Amino acid sequence: MSFDDIIDDVETYLKYIKEEGTSVLEVERSTLDAMGRVPVNDENMKTVVEEISKCTKCSLSETRKNTVPGQGNPSPEILFIGEAPGADEDAQGLAFVGRAGQLLAKMIEAMGFTRDEVFIANILKCRPPENRKPSPDEMSVCISYLKRQIALLKPKVIVALGSTAVHGLVESDLKISELRGNWTEFEGIKLMPTFHPSYLLRNPPGAKKKVWEDLQEVLRHLGRKAPAK
Repeated sequence: MSFDDIIDDVETYLKYIKEEGTSVLEVERSTLDAMGRVPVNDENMKTVVEEISKCTKCSLSETRKNTVPGQGNPSPEILFIGEAPGADEDAQGLAFVGRAGQLLAKMIEAMGFTRDEVFIANILKCRPPENRKPSPDEMSVCISYLKRQIALLKPKVIVALGSTAVHGLVESDLKISELRGNWTEFEGIKLMPTFHPSYLLRNPPGAKKKVWEDLQEVLRHLGRKAPAK
């Protein structure tokens, strides 16, 4: 039986008892608590994705090929958030599919997950021209979509990739080199800042070691261990 079928049955029952003269319905507290744990209806996320596809709130809508809402598990343990789509992402409408995305996939696999088991998104849903850094105005008009997605996804942990991702979610003047490896929170969800995969592609192996330390801390928080190589 689907969730919609259950709702229909409840509505039918309530109409019946109302016709029978019942005006007050007592409900156990445990029942109300359980209702709060009902899985999110996929239609809610589809609504957000459709709104993103039609968005014209900033000038990036004029230069994009595709919006990039993000993709992955609708109920993930980990949500990875980057800065903005690049050329490959803009062309395919998918987050992290270029060189940085390939490295992120290896990082996720090293943690013992697949890309399909996590959710991957960005602060911006459209590509800035020439892959420039998102402007504060672009971030301010776009962040509401991501916040709605986070509320639906309910991840156990957010991994913010790079300074733009961190500053889009958490108020701080610190650089990513100062933020990484230190837990913070976004609306009650544990958030781990770390370097963006594109930074790792441009820098020596020492940076990769630091990111791996951050990701191992995420695993410890989740009560997991990285699989043996």
